[in-house]
Amino acid sequence: MPSALPLGDPAPGDGVLPEQAAEGAAGRMFSLYAHIPFCAVRCGYCDFNTYTATELGGGASQDAYAATAASEVSFAARAMQESGLPERKLGTVFFGGGTPTLLPARDLVSVLRSATDAWGLAENAEITTEANPDSVSPDSLQELADGGFTRVSFGMQSAVPHVLQVLDRTHEPARVPQAIEWARNAGLKVSVDLIYGTPGESEQDWEISVRTALSYQPDHISAYSLIVEDGTKLAAQIRRGQVPGIEDDDHAVKYTLADELFQAAGLSWYEVSNWARTPEDACRHNLAYWHGDDWWGIGPGAHSHIGGVRWWNVKHPTAYAERLARGLSPAAGRETLNDETREMERIMLLTRLSGGIRVDSLSAPARRSMPQLIADELVDGRAAFTGVLQLTLRGRLLADAVVRRLLSD
Repeated sequence: MPSALPLGDPAPGDGVLPEQAAEGAAGRMFSLYAHIPFCAVRCGYCDFNTYTATELGGGASQDAYAATAASEVSFAARAMQESGLPERKLGTVFFGGGTPTLLPARDLVSVLRSATDAWGLAENAEITTEANPDSVSPDSLQELADGGFTRVSFGMQSAVPHVLQVLDRTHEPARVPQAIEWARNAGLKVSVDLIYGTPGESEQDWEISVRTALSYQPDHISAYSLIVEDGTKLAAQIRRGQVPGIEDDDHAVKYTLADELFQAAGLSWYEVSNWARTPEDACRHNLAYWHGDDWWGIGPGAHSHIGGVRWWNVKHPTAYAERLARGLSPAAGRETLNDETREMERIMLLTRLSGGIRVDSLSAPARRSMPQLIADELVDGRAAFTGVLQLTLRGRLLADAVVRRLLSD
């Protein structure tokens, strides 16, 4: 089952936000995240809020989902207006899941159209959908492009069959280049997602996956280390000894190899787990998260953040649909972040970016830690001389440790 929602304060049924949310909002980008909670098969490593058809009871129909999501868009637009937020056009829209492309392309376009009608789109807005390579066709990708989508992110994960089998991925490796070609023919930018550190994956397996992904010449690559979450099928398999465990050193070796190959192929890192061919190819939606901008997340289990106010929706699609049908916010809870928490998150997120964080924006204790961070080769000394804390390759491998030092008194 997907992980539990966080604890928090009760969320009001009308969705109205506290005054804090509107402070400085005009200077922040506004984005929309649309969660599509459906998958054909639940992958063994997945801890996301997703459901197969056999897991869903009545009232959670895929056929009705686009209309339900559109109703939350209308609810969100009204709640934001009543909260005194300024009118802002959407800078980015991201459809994630789950597998968004399990829904017909016309349904995804319909949800996007409802968002466009509610808020409008900024010039050159980025509109992305995630996709499994076996859930798209030339016609569906063209329909998405014609409907306003600009970008597709394919869950490739690996090019090695036995690794895909451990992950319970359903697509054939040969399907990936075909889907990428279809996307390009439709005029869409292409990103691919890879996962390293799967039990039983050798260094050679990983190199094959990286080189194969690069041979498709994507505009963007995300490479994430596999994290085994409690309650997943994979966690149970490791616990029972059916598959081997995961070593941190293995992750470090594979990350270093990937970074070397990506950079040699002309992709530069802009966030610890993300590389882009040009600065314009960086995922602007994810950058909005890391920069602490505003976004409304629609869909069951989706999280939102506006001006230091964070909330999350009820998880099950049936409960989600029922609340909206009654004219109530689908939020299960929310929290208003204090200054200390917002500063902690600012440091945690900006440190992960290649642009780094201004040294003069850090606390005095954090600034005093800089010489040792440089000596430990975690922070670039030349960048620090210009007033920017920027991670080295070693620092990226130990980013969490760097953040802990910056936040320690």
